[in-house]
Amino acid sequence: MQKDSNSSDPLNSIRVRHRKRSTEAPPDATKPNGSKLLVNDRNKYKSMLIRTYSSIWMIGGFVFIVYMGHLYIWAMIVVIQIFMAKELFNLLRKANEDRQLPGFRLLNWHFFFTAMIYTYGRFLSRQLVNTVTSDKLLYQLVSGLIKYQMFICYFLYIAGFVWFILTLKKKMYKYQFSQYAWTHMILLLVFAQSSFTVANIYEGIFWFLLPASLIVINDIAAYFFGFFFGRTPLIKLSPKKTWEGFIGASITTIFSAFVLANILGRFQWLTCPRKDLSTGWLYCDPGPMFKPEHYSLTGWVPQGFPWKEVRIMPVQWHALALGLFASIIAPFGGFFASGFKRAFKFKDFGDSIPGHGGITDRMDCQMVMAVFAYIYHQSFVMSQSFSVEMILEQILRNLSFEEQHILYMELGKIFHERQLMQ
Repeated sequence: MQKDSNSSDPLNSIRVRHRKRSTEAPPDATKPNGSKLLVNDRNKYKSMLIRTYSSIWMIGGFVFIVYMGHLYIWAMIVVIQIFMAKELFNLLRKANEDRQLPGFRLLNWHFFFTAMIYTYGRFLSRQLVNTVTSDKLLYQLVSGLIKYQMFICYFLYIAGFVWFILTLKKKMYKYQFSQYAWTHMILLLVFAQSSFTVANIYEGIFWFLLPASLIVINDIAAYFFGFFFGRTPLIKLSPKKTWEGFIGASITTIFSAFVLANILGRFQWLTCPRKDLSTGWLYCDPGPMFKPEHYSLTGWVPQGFPWKEVRIMPVQWHALALGLFASIIAPFGGFFASGFKRAFKFKDFGDSIPGHGGITDRMDCQMVMAVFAYIYHQSFVMSQSFSVEMILEQILRNLSFEEQHILYMELGKIFHERQLMQ
């Protein structure tokens, strides 16, 4: 008796039941590339061409937004954060469960925008107050919102917490609690880290543009060095990463940091901090950090050498630290993302950027770099002593309009008494 071939062959039945999703990692992605050069793989040239075109468009748009100014860069960061959150929220989403929980998906966005109000309210309170000082009513409204911002955000979070408890449904507890934990992980590891970028912007576009550019340079250099020279696998989490690409990119990034800091440091538009949310042109004293210092080369170079001294900005030495971090530590943000994707069998977080994957795939190293740049600037670059701006911020933030008027009158009396004594 002849049996049906489809029912007798277990391999066929497996093929029918198992369908690989478009974003699932291919089975051979975990194999090391060994000594094979990617440059000899002709199929890679099409991918490289698509990736190059996408990179050119992204860099062009990025340069235009930087030219537009601080407020537009902040808007760009917010849009990027929203797209990243969307990609990550959808990553572990299950359609069948969501159909049984109408409105549950809105809870993710409730927590997201609560975190946005809290984070940007803390980072940009001074700029917001300085923007509305000319309008008394608006100034009082904004000052009140800033004063009670922490309570408002806590109330919004508690509202979301109660909302979550009320939506718990029998046989769906595990899925709902996993989504609750996943949402908080996104806010902590993605949103909180990327928000430091905005703080860097208003300290001066320089402190945003240089770290972001170093990550881009490191990524491009690692890709091309690995493409043409890569033979030795670097880490199992990312089989296409090679030691040749890693070392070549590190040298390129550190050198680029030193040179790029000198170029960017010449423009006041990039070095001046923004104290409000306006979009006008900036003029300021660049400060000693961006003023070149002369270093004599006598005794270090031959007699016939044309340059006897060099001019180096102090900020270039700090740029070396940023370049070292961007080339050695920041790539581990990408390795973390690679490990996460492999754990859940996804190739990319999305497909919004041709040749690159999703927005999150391009921002994994940027998030790590943004936090380091902010902490480094606050620790080693920014003056730790009290300044007029810092004291004025505390006055505007914590005192009512009447209390500020009393302080103004008292300071006037003190100055008048000192003048009489003199």
